[in-house]
Amino acid sequence: MKILSGPTFISILCLIYLITIPRVSSSSPSLTVPHHFLQCLDTQPSDHGSPNSATAVIPTNSSFSANLMSAVRNLRFASASNRKPEAIVAALTETHIRATISCCKLLNLELRVRSGGHDYEGFSYTSPVPFVILDMYNFHKIDINMADETVWVQAGASLGELYYNIASKSKVHAFPAGVCPKVGAGGHFSGGGFGNLMRKYGLSIDHIIDAQIMDANGKVYRDRRSMGEDVFWALRGGGGGSYGVILAWKIKLVRVPEKVTVFKLERTVREGAVDLVHKWQQVAPVIDRDLFIRLEIKPINRKISKGKTIKVSFIGMFLGTPERLLNITKKKFPELHLTTSDCLVKKWIDSVVFWANYPEKAPIEILLKRISANEYYWKRTSDFVQTPISKEGLAKIFQTMIDHSPLPRRVWMQWNPWGGRMGEIPSDATAFVHRGGNLFMIEHFMNWYRPGDELEEKFLAIARSFKEAMAPYVSKNPREAFFNYRDVDIGITTPGYNATYEGAKVYGEKYFKGNYLRLVKTKARFDRTNFFRSQQGIPVLA
Repeated sequence: MKILSGPTFISILCLIYLITIPRVSSSSPSLTVPHHFLQCLDTQPSDHGSPNSATAVIPTNSSFSANLMSAVRNLRFASASNRKPEAIVAALTETHIRATISCCKLLNLELRVRSGGHDYEGFSYTSPVPFVILDMYNFHKIDINMADETVWVQAGASLGELYYNIASKSKVHAFPAGVCPKVGAGGHFSGGGFGNLMRKYGLSIDHIIDAQIMDANGKVYRDRRSMGEDVFWALRGGGGGSYGVILAWKIKLVRVPEKVTVFKLERTVREGAVDLVHKWQQVAPVIDRDLFIRLEIKPINRKISKGKTIKVSFIGMFLGTPERLLNITKKKFPELHLTTSDCLVKKWIDSVVFWANYPEKAPIEILLKRISANEYYWKRTSDFVQTPISKEGLAKIFQTMIDHSPLPRRVWMQWNPWGGRMGEIPSDATAFVHRGGNLFMIEHFMNWYRPGDELEEKFLAIARSFKEAMAPYVSKNPREAFFNYRDVDIGITTPGYNATYEGAKVYGEKYFKGNYLRLVKTKARFDRTNFFRSQQGIPVLA
């Protein structure tokens, strides 16, 4: 007799469930949905007789709120008005993931996959329709092979865990990814993954050499060959959440010096910030690719006279000694007046602590901390700049920032330079399209610190107004945006299965430009029923 297994076996079990367990009707109380979900989990194949439901919590469990809030970074999505999940599954094995997918399909629940939660619009833990969270927190194994300089890192591992583990094996290896240690690898890599090594080495996805993913039928693809090169292409920059559940990535490490140099200089408008930022635009994207200089531009209160001004921080990462760094800046950016006393020499792993804004003497073990306190409410968006902004334009932007900043609430920006390796990689090499032709990327910030719908609308309106004021200075037709800095204001699709190619263009072309159609075609082959969906997901073609 043939032994059935895998998706075929699951399909038969699902049919048995449909026959034996009452379906949830529209007239059923909403509280019955979580219990039906738990029942369904236990009809699915399990590991060693342990019930799948043991990995799940539902709203009636005392630990439900703590589990939900553990990865809610933005308090905007913690309010009572936000729909809560019917269940949270903290999967321990692939069996638990497969069972979760099956039961979401049976009960017509959307699935949200959460790897870290550093999610600007909360798509990994909110939904306008009934949904379940699949939390990848327990999938955080990191397997390093120094012989070939590769690492298998599971999707739920944080960047801090990855960096810490790399440093435990080598003083001269690193990985080009973000500067926020608590971000999860699953979402960060699938959206591109940029950080302060990007001018030297490009993005995280430029060093991903393999992956593992589970599809909507519970089938696991153990390598890029089995999933197909089109899917592997899409996962690198197109967002894995639209195709399946990313289980793990295989990455290639890069080399760094034993010692690197970091610095942070601050200048106000009175101290020449406008001229310095104008020069930075001309220098930062073309200077030696070992050097990455980020700008942070913030309104502050004047120290002497009344009113507000702008402070610009120049935050640098250099893969080399202070002597070589100063030789470069004296020739290419003498106006910065960088000196030896401004420079801090660190191991690469200690530079990670510096860039994460941890205390100067913090031990590197702080990078293993995966859960952060929920501190405030915010809105984040992005822009790309392709032509330098004039001094007059910069002065106008600075004044507009002041006008939009009722301190201590304020709009502020980070400007991250492109160039170097980023300009050498074709825009269609991966799904991440924003390569050559960009000088820098802007991240817009708006923070506030008290709850309330009226207050939220007030500050969202300020953030939107400021972003509109930036329109003359940024990319056009389309106004490009970074997929990992999700922004519902550029457009969403309606909940459910009916997202269309044309309807999703409103955001798809801004995030992916010419790569959007290829992403949609890949989606149509790999996830034909659009099971993996969200308000800004990749739709199927029809």
